[in-house]
Amino acid sequence: MDYVIIGAGPAGVIAAETAAKADPGGTVTLVGGEPEPPYSRMAIPYLLTGKIDEAGTYLRKGADHYTGLGIEYRQGTVATVAPGDGRLTLDDGTAMPYDRLLVATGASAVKPPVPGLDGGGIHHCWTLADARAIAGLAAPGSNVVLMGAGFIGCIIMESLASRGVNLTVVEMEDRMLPRMMNDVGGAMIKGWCENKGIRVLTSARVTGVEDCSEGPGDKWVVLDGGEKLNAHLVVVATGVRSNMGFLEGSGVKTDTGVIVDDHLATNVAGIYAAGDAAQGPDFSTGGWMVHAIQPTAAEHGRIAGLNMAGRDAVYKGSLIMNVLDTVGLISASFGKWEGIEGGDAAEAVDTANNRFLRLAFDGDHLIGALALGLTQHVGVLRGLIQSRVALGPWKRKLMADPHRIMEAYLARTQA
Repeated sequence: MDYVIIGAGPAGVIAAETAAKADPGGTVTLVGGEPEPPYSRMAIPYLLTGKIDEAGTYLRKGADHYTGLGIEYRQGTVATVAPGDGRLTLDDGTAMPYDRLLVATGASAVKPPVPGLDGGGIHHCWTLADARAIAGLAAPGSNVVLMGAGFIGCIIMESLASRGVNLTVVEMEDRMLPRMMNDVGGAMIKGWCENKGIRVLTSARVTGVEDCSEGPGDKWVVLDGGEKLNAHLVVVATGVRSNMGFLEGSGVKTDTGVIVDDHLATNVAGIYAAGDAAQGPDFSTGGWMVHAIQPTAAEHGRIAGLNMAGRDAVYKGSLIMNVLDTVGLISASFGKWEGIEGGDAAEAVDTANNRFLRLAFDGDHLIGALALGLTQHVGVLRGLIQSRVALGPWKRKLMADPHRIMEAYLARTQA
C-alpha cells in the first residue's frame, strides 16, 4: 500500500508515523511545502523570544527519525490530484502514485485587501521565513504595529513585547480575542496589556499603509479614524484560510475546509483530510467545522493514519478550546462558552485581580466555559464538558459559586 501525506505539520507527521507503524509493509511518503524539516508553527513565538533556536521548532529531533520509521520525506508543493488515476502532481511536474492520500496541508495566513500591505517590512508570523524577517526588524525601541488581536495575534504579541519594541495592536472588533472571550474577559485582557506598556486599539481598522520620510520608521499605518501610526514593522495576524486550492477538479468536496466524516475520510474513496485543512465533526454542535488548533490536528492525524491503514477508528468530534498566555495572563475557553438560547450561565468576576470564570449550561450539563487568571482545575472544565456528565444538584451549587468546579467534578464522576 502506498501512502502519501501532503503536509508536514503535526497532523501530517502523526498520520505518517501512525500509518507506518500500522502497516509496516507499506510505503509512506510525507510531502512538505517548506524547505525546513517538519516544524510546529506554534513554536515560532518562542523562537522570536530567544527561548529556542530554529531546531527547537522541529516536530521531531532525531536526524534519522523519519527514515527509521520507513517514511520518505520530500519537499514539494502539490499542484493537482487525480483520484481516477490514483496520482498527484507536484508543481515541478513530478507525478506521485498513491493508494491512500491524506490532505494535511494546513492553512495560510490571510492578508486583508488594504492598500500598501504588499510593501516591505510587512509580514505575517506564520512561517520560519516570516520569523527571520520579523527578528531582523523588531529591534529594541523600534515601532511595531500588530494587526489583529485574535488567538494568533495575542500569541505573537507576547513575543514582540519581549523584544522591547514600541508595540501598538489594532483590532477591528470591539474587544480582544473576540472569538475566545466575551466582553468581560476581553476588557480584562486589554487592560492587562495596556498596563504592560502595549497600546491596544479596539474597534479600529487599518485602511492603508503609506511611505514615511519624517519618522523613525519608514511607514505610516493609517487608521479609519484618521490617526497615523509610525512603524518600522507591521505584523499581520488577521486570520487563516485552509489550503485546498489544488483539489479543484478532483471531485473532493470542500467548504471552509475539506469535508470529512467521522473517519476523516472525504467523499472520494482513498482520500482523507486532517488538521487545519479539514472541516470535521464538531463535538459541541454536531455539525462540521475547521478547528485550527494543534490538539485537533494531532488527533486528526492519529485517527486518519489508522483508518488509511485499514483500521476502524472513529473520531468523536473536536471540542473548541484555546489556552493562551497573553503577556503573562492565562486565559482559556472551552466549548459553547457563549451559551445557548434559554440556557443558564454563571459568572464570577474579580476585576481587581484579573480573574474571571464563566460557566454555560444546557439543562444540567456544562457545555462551555471561560477562565481568566485561573490555572487551577482548568482541565476539569474540559473534562465535564466532554464527558457530558449530568450535574444534577451540583448545577445549582455552581450557579451560586462557579469556583466549586472541582467539587462538582469529583461528586459527579467519582461516585
